[in-house]
Amino acid sequence: MKIVPRSKVIYSFSSQHKPVEHIKSGELVLLETEDALGGQIKNEESSLDVLDWSKVDGATGPIFIEGAARGDTLVVEILDIKIEEKGLIVTVPKHGILGEKRFKPSTKMISTNDGYVHFDEGVRVRANPMIGTIGVAPESGEIASGSLGRHGGNMDVKMLTSGTKLHLPVFVEGALFAAGDMHAVQADGELCVSSVEVAGEALLRFSVIKNRKPEWPILETHGCFAILACGNTLDEAATFAAETAVKAFMREYDWSFERAYMFGSLAVDLEINQVVDPKKGIRAAISKEFISLENMLT
Repeated sequence: MKIVPRSKVIYSFSSQHKPVEHIKSGELVLLETEDALGGQIKNEESSLDVLDWSKVDGATGPIFIEGAARGDTLVVEILDIKIEEKGLIVTVPKHGILGEKRFKPSTKMISTNDGYVHFDEGVRVRANPMIGTIGVAPESGEIASGSLGRHGGNMDVKMLTSGTKLHLPVFVEGALFAAGDMHAVQADGELCVSSVEVAGEALLRFSVIKNRKPEWPILETHGCFAILACGNTLDEAATFAAETAVKAFMREYDWSFERAYMFGSLAVDLEINQVVDPKKGIRAAISKEFISLENMLT
């Protein structure tokens, strides 16, 4: 097993970054990550005014996966996630779904022990450690690690937890994978722009599907596949997700557009990932009863 320390951090996804590690298909990797604020906030008295924003939303990597080439699918198995027992959540004026309202910058330190996130006296939420930022280098240019797209990135999908797989399109040789921004728990939407930001480590395994790739990242759980799309608005993101799902049904059943579109009303759940980044995230979840991975790749 190889260990990639949290000190190996990037702040964008790009083919120009030099790999910090080379991994063979099937090899185990332990990826250490810093919290999304770069470990800069130590207590509730720490002012957000002193944050170095250039060191926010980092991702550990990039990792070169041997055998991954343009047009392939990189399969990322999340085998386990461990998080530290202290996290934090912040409010930042002009950010979040209610950013137009007037409110103060604030920080709340959170305990995450005993399998729960202890928010306040007598108020706790069951922990669900997940990876907020996870992706590969895009085909060209540079995309900030705090953003998202067809390459993955800061998707903030609460279902990206232990026991799931993520299927990512490969745009450059070696894929150049990176991940970070762990949350102890997050609800769909991530309303205030922050969830329980926490440092941690993820045990991962990679494999490659040759010569076929998804149009958007695809999350796989025990019972479903979920297309992870984004757009400038929720409507645009939902349109991209729905269109991709309908095309998959057309391939699966050799249906016309009209037939597949009808079935989408019965079998596709459109769910919100996050509403707080410049690009909004939607997932189209489909039971494995109705679709195969083969027909979600092109």
